[in-house]
Amino acid sequence: MGNQMDRLSHLSYAEVPTVDPNGLDTDDGPRIGVSYIFSNDDDELEDGCKNYDRRDEVECAVYHREECVYEKSAKCANLEVYSPENLLNKCKPGDLVEFVATGQYPHWAVYVGDFQVVHLHRAEVKNSFLTDASQGRRGRIVNDWFKFKPLCAEMVVQNAMEQVGLKDRELSWRNSESFAAWCRFGKREFKMGGEIRIGKQPYRLKVFVSDKHSHVLEFQSLEDVIMEKRRNEHLGRTAVLQELSAHFREPKIQPEYKLTKIGYEQIENKKTF
Repeated sequence: MGNQMDRLSHLSYAEVPTVDPNGLDTDDGPRIGVSYIFSNDDDELEDGCKNYDRRDEVECAVYHREECVYEKSAKCANLEVYSPENLLNKCKPGDLVEFVATGQYPHWAVYVGDFQVVHLHRAEVKNSFLTDASQGRRGRIVNDWFKFKPLCAEMVVQNAMEQVGLKDRELSWRNSESFAAWCRFGKREFKMGGEIRIGKQPYRLKVFVSDKHSHVLEFQSLEDVIMEKRRNEHLGRTAVLQELSAHFREPKIQPEYKLTKIGYEQIENKKTF
């Protein structure tokens, strides 16, 4: 590649190597998710896009080997959202807050008290009023979505405040979610390059297709999983399911699923005669 570094990203599941539950495809060998080594998402709110539709929410879970390290689903979390003003009444220092709008990347922030948050916005860590950081979006507290042991509230606030003013090349996080999660959990895996991308892919992103079925991608780092998860959240459930349907479609063949340790997972169909 030399000095010519290409931005690595993808537009649809048709361009993404996917994986069966065992990580193997008998025809093509291992199939894995894309590394986002040089890619950033943009969680800036577009003009006029402040609506939120719960029905278009993408529910998913992330596994490191067999351990669930993240889950967002109606079964295990409160997905209700609130206006910025009502959200303020629920926040405590050290809380993680997510602002959402349909068709937009979610925006994460750390509540630090006095109606203020610290967040990564436009390639700079900023200290803003929560109502300003929301940009009119509805929000919710998401402390429990990542399953790691959190730091004490005082340390979370300190982590956030010490980064205020960092920008551009000084940053160690690819998006607002990774920054906020690092402040709360202190794990290097949330930082850019926090894990070496070699060997087997230890992370799995499990997208819930229905109550019984899911689709799984494998990744080499938590950073890459978060990027793919956020891409799905930006697209919305309807578009993600359409991508999956197009990717797995074969004439007169229905999708098959396999029971694994983490539930039913969709696999590519093979013709039988």
